Amino acid sequence: MKDFYRILNYVKPYYRYAFLNMIFNVFAVLFSLVSITMVIPFLGLLFGTMETDIVKPESFTFSTSSIKDHFYYEINSIIESGEKIDALLFICGLILITFFFRNLFRYLALYFLTPIRNGVVHDLRSNLHEKVISLPLGFFTEKRRGDITSRMTTDLVEIEWSIMSSLEMIFRDPLQIIIYLITLMVISPTLTLFVIILFPITGFLIAKVGKSLKKSSEKSQEKMGDILSVLDENIGGLRVVKLFNAEKNVHQKFDRESKKYQSLMTSLLRKKDLSSPMSEFLSTIVMVVVMWFGGKLVLGGSSHLSPEAFIGYILIFSQIIPPAKSFTTAYYRLQKGSAAAARVYELMDTKNTIIDSENPKLVSKINTSVELKNVNFRYENIDVLSNISFTIEKGKTIALVGKSGSGKSTIADLCARFYDINEGEVCVDGVNIKSIKLSDLRHLMGVVS
Repeated sequence: MKDFYRILNYVKPYYRYAFLNMIFNVFAVLFSLVSITMVIPFLGLLFGTMETDIVKPESFTFSTSSIKDHFYYEINSIIESGEKIDALLFICGLILITFFFRNLFRYLALYFLTPIRNGVVHDLRSNLHEKVISLPLGFFTEKRRGDITSRMTTDLVEIEWSIMSSLEMIFRDPLQIIIYLITLMVISPTLTLFVIILFPITGFLIAKVGKSLKKSSEKSQEKMGDILSVLDENIGGLRVVKLFNAEKNVHQKFDRESKKYQSLMTSLLRKKDLSSPMSEFLSTIVMVVVMWFGGKLVLGGSSHLSPEAFIGYILIFSQIIPPAKSFTTAYYRLQKGSAAAARVYELMDTKNTIIDSENPKLVSKINTSVELKNVNFRYENIDVLSNISFTIEKGKTIALVGKSGSGKSTIADLCARFYDINEGEVCVDGVNIKSIKLSDLRHLMGVVS
C-alpha cells in the first residue's frame, strides 16, 4: 500500500477541495442520519407508545439528549394544540427536508472531489512523461517500448479507475460508518458492542481475497506490457515480416501472449466479482444475528430498548451495510490499482545515469575540434567500439562509413553523450564532455533524421 500513499501525496496541492469535500460529506451523513432517526418518533406516534407528558426542556445544547428532548417536546406541543395527524405531517415534512439537504450536500461533496481526481491523474501523467523523456537512450534499448507505453497508458488508466474512483469511498464511507456506529452506541450500547465484535471476522475474510486480487492484477498488468511490446515489434518491423513471409509466425506469437492475458484476466475478474456478493452475504449474516440478538433483548424486557427504537436501530444499521460494502469494493480496487501504481513508480524511480557533474563547465561554441581518445564502449557486456581515436577539426566535414551495426550511430550518440563510454574520453576543445553542462553540449549538436 506504500504506492497508494505516494499517490495520496499528489492530493496535497488540492487540500482546499479535499477539506470542502470532507465538510460536505459530514453534513450529508448527518442529514442522512437525521432522516432515518425520524422513523423512531414516526413509529412511536403510529403505535401510540410516544410519551405525552414531556416537561419543557431547559436551554438547548448540542447534545443527543437535548436535541431529542426538544424535538419530542415540539411534537407534543403540536399534538396538544391540534391532532396527531398534524404531528405526523410535521414529521413527514422534516423527513422530506432532511433528505433534500442530504442529497444537496452529497452533490457538493462530489463537486469538490472531481478536481482532485482529475488533477492528481494529470499531475502523475505529466511527471511520468517528464521522467521518461529525461532518461538516457540506453534505458530505451534495455526496456521494450511497448512495456513503457503500457505503463504510461494502461497502468495510468488503471490508477484512475481503481484508485482515484475510490477516493469518494475512502473520504466518505469510513466517516459515515463511524457516525452511524456512534449513533447506534447511543441507542443501545449492548447491541452495538455485539456488532463491533462481529466486524473483524468479516474484515479478515475480505482481506484474504484482496491480497489474492493484487497478485493477479500485477501479473495481468505485466502481461499487457508484453502484448504491447510484441505489437510494437510487429508493426515496427512489418517490412521485414512481410519480406520473410513470417506473418503466420508473428501472429501465433501475438496470439499466445493474448491468450495468456485472457487467462489471467478471467481469473482476476472472477476474484473481483466474488468481492461484492461475498461482502453482501457477510453483511446479511451480521444483520440477521443483530436482529436475533436485539429482538431477544426487546422481547425479554432486559433492555431499555423500545420496539420502535429497535426498528430505528435496524434501519440505521442497514445504512452501514452499503458504505461498508462500497468500502470493501474500494479496498479491492485499491489492491488492483496498487499493482499498476507499483509499475508506474518503478519507472518513476529509475535513476538517470547521464547527469551533469557537480561543477559543470559552460561551453557556448566549438573553437577547435571534437576528439575521441582511446574510446571503448560495451553494450550488455558486448564490445561495440574498441580503442577508437580520431579528431574532427572545426569546419571539416567527416563521413563515417561502414557496414550496418559497425558502430557509426553509436559514435555519434557518444559525442552527444546519449551514452557514457566505458573507457577513454570524448573531448570538445580538449575538455571532457562529462565535465560540460549537458544542455550546453547538446546545444552544439544537430541531428538530421
